[in-house]
Amino acid sequence: MSTRLASCSCGQLAARVSGDPVRVSICHCLACQRRTGSVFGQQARFPRQNVTIAGQSKRYTRVGDEGTRATFHFCPQCGATVYYEAEGQEEWLAIPVGAFADPGFPSPTVSVYEERMHRWVVPPPEAEHIP
Repeated sequence: MSTRLASCSCGQLAARVSGDPVRVSICHCLACQRRTGSVFGQQARFPRQNVTIAGQSKRYTRVGDEGTRATFHFCPQCGATVYYEAEGQEEWLAIPVGAFADPGFPSPTVSVYEERMHRWVVPPPEAEHIP
């Protein structure tokens, strides 16, 4: 079983995961664009029991387009998001793929909010595409 380490920029907050992600997705919603400072967010979902968190975090909760809440855990020192929890999906933790700093990380299998996607972005053709 593989083990991966995700961390914030300064290393104070980290998430160690065992096993492969159950889903890797990219989200083109405007909230993810603002949260990441990029043109989309990319996250990997893991069973909660396969994730060990170390360090302290601050939280930010936002309400999504469909009314559900997502609580983002970020480092109080450097501000980088290391994991988040989605209401109604308590058995999972989502981790931004960039926090792993691993160019060999699995490609996304799902692309959501594509109607808000920047026109030059090209998701993997084999991914599920959700407008």
